[in-house]
Amino acid sequence: MNLLPKTHEEFATVDYWNTFFKKRGEKAFEWYGEYLELCEQIHKYIRPNDKILMVGCGNSKLSMDMYDSGFKDITNIDISAVAIKKMQEANARTRSDMKFIQMDATSMSFDNEQFSVALDKGTLDALFVDDTEGTQKTVEAYFKEIARVLRNGGRYVCISLLQEHILKYIIEYFPKNAFMLRIVHCPDADAANQEKNLENPDAVSMPVFTIVATKFKSLPMPILEFSYTSDKVQRCKSALDLQNSVKSLQTAAVVCNGLGRTDVVGHNDVSIDLCRPGENVARYTVHIVDQPPARGLGKYAVFLVPQGREVEWLFATSKGRRKLLEQSKFQRMAVVTLHREQSYLSMDEVKAELSDSVKSFAPVGLKDQIPYLSIGADMGTRTTLFKGKSDISGDFVVEEVEGSDGKTFRRLIFMSNQAVVQSEALIKKGKGNGINGSKNQDNIDFGYLACQHHAYMSLGVQLIAESQEQMIKILVIGLGGGGLCMFLHEAVGNIDITAVDIDPAMANVAEKYFGLQQDERLHVVIEDGLQFLNYCRKEGHKYDAILFDVDSKDLTLGMSCPPPSFMANDVLLNLKSLLNESGLFILNLVCRDDTLRDQTIGDLKTIFPSVCSYKLDEDVNEIIYCTNNEKFKKLSVWKKCLGSSGRKLNDLTKKKKLCKDEVLDVTEFLSELKI
Repeated sequence: MNLLPKTHEEFATVDYWNTFFKKRGEKAFEWYGEYLELCEQIHKYIRPNDKILMVGCGNSKLSMDMYDSGFKDITNIDISAVAIKKMQEANARTRSDMKFIQMDATSMSFDNEQFSVALDKGTLDALFVDDTEGTQKTVEAYFKEIARVLRNGGRYVCISLLQEHILKYIIEYFPKNAFMLRIVHCPDADAANQEKNLENPDAVSMPVFTIVATKFKSLPMPILEFSYTSDKVQRCKSALDLQNSVKSLQTAAVVCNGLGRTDVVGHNDVSIDLCRPGENVARYTVHIVDQPPARGLGKYAVFLVPQGREVEWLFATSKGRRKLLEQSKFQRMAVVTLHREQSYLSMDEVKAELSDSVKSFAPVGLKDQIPYLSIGADMGTRTTLFKGKSDISGDFVVEEVEGSDGKTFRRLIFMSNQAVVQSEALIKKGKGNGINGSKNQDNIDFGYLACQHHAYMSLGVQLIAESQEQMIKILVIGLGGGGLCMFLHEAVGNIDITAVDIDPAMANVAEKYFGLQQDERLHVVIEDGLQFLNYCRKEGHKYDAILFDVDSKDLTLGMSCPPPSFMANDVLLNLKSLLNESGLFILNLVCRDDTLRDQTIGDLKTIFPSVCSYKLDEDVNEIIYCTNNEKFKKLSVWKKCLGSSGRKLNDLTKKKKLCKDEVLDVTEFLSELKI
């Protein structure tokens, strides 16, 4: 029999409660938890010698359990005469001095300041059924009565689910009426409710909170506090901070309930940031990814990504994490990344910290121990070399991380997009000239191309370079850490590179930390790329190749590289005029919007006689080659010329001892090249 009301308005009616308790009979009904699940908060905020008013007692055993635990001065009231009669009969012999009185909590007959504690388990939620004016008047009358019967320094202790309208109201009401307000999470009650709901697949367990409102004659300023766990209280700077603390727990509960009862197969994985209590900075990010059930698959596992490796494709992208899940043979996986600016003592500490959280992401009813997976036995290391702030790029860091095989990588990370490595260099340990000629320092390996797309941009430059004996002029828009420019400088001898970047901070970082060295064949211009192109047109400059490798600062756009303004029709016409007759425009395109991508390709085809492209396998990058040269109208010509150039580039880098392995797979490249 369904004993819950059909509509929430019934919660506030006398008839509803009388009918409810008749149906329940002698069985107690515990809203939000029983004594054992709430005793931590009860014993912290209520003393045994307090004079306690239990508001809306119903037939709950809470006051009986409290009485048996030493709280002897308890007066219980309820609007339902049926409930009061049953409680009087149940306690007449064993708890004869505990009072049960039928009374409306919005109009009590007690004297002023008669109680030191008013305890409310679910009554506020029952009264505050909606946000209408009539309901608010009822709640205000209730709170005025609570304030009237409480002594100065007394506490209103209320167990509630804190629906949004209730949360907003109490955050405004209590400070305005000289109450100090603290909201405390009740994790034991949460756990008990979740356990009960295992029997009901449609039930949703929401977090349980204790409102602790302490009465004062006056307060010089609002005092708002939040406690995620009983041992740590956080002072909130504003009402919004307190509201957000509660809502973040409620949102997480909705997500976890949903994850427990269904999966995200066929959808993007669910990502959740985890913070320590009282902190707003994420300590971990958990990505939940699912695959369809199949024979031989485990139910659930946690994968800990070592520090520094969270930017790799396998861990940084939804597609990569799905591949990781398939390889690990589990139906669900929580892929956990560790954040920079955080300290982690050991893998065991990380597991202990995560143990409760990862359980909440498990499928409902999972009883097995949750396995932890990772790469290797340690959690990796990350060292911050430099923190900076650019007027254009915002906060950034230069850091070193330990990769596989004992290799050390130096990275430039923009804090606005921490999952993306803006520049990366491989450090060569050993003696010799280091950065900027210093002795016995770490060397930058200029043969290492961290970004796969740089290899295919370099291929285009090699195509132009081998067609001419004299020095060719290359324009690169977007310097970053200078890795592409230094690779071209070292690998291809007959080139003169002009690199343009709008951000002076990036040029300084490239020189100081990534080994960028300007000379007669490489110089850097600090200028807006589009303005520099206009300047070149006015001055009559010509280039053999122009490379666009510049990202957008607006992460909401469907095309993150280049910024849409760089693909405007007048810019493309300008590019066409700046290229020599056999020149090549090479574009690194990163576009997640298929319509926008097709439009960009269409615009390029209206400007240049010949356009071909190569889509990188694991990345979202696509390299577009555009030329004025009529001979490249056929795909076979592109394949013949680029194939030859690819093999020469591989040979050249080995000959110059820049690379032991091939820079690119020519066969695979040619098979995917499209016109």
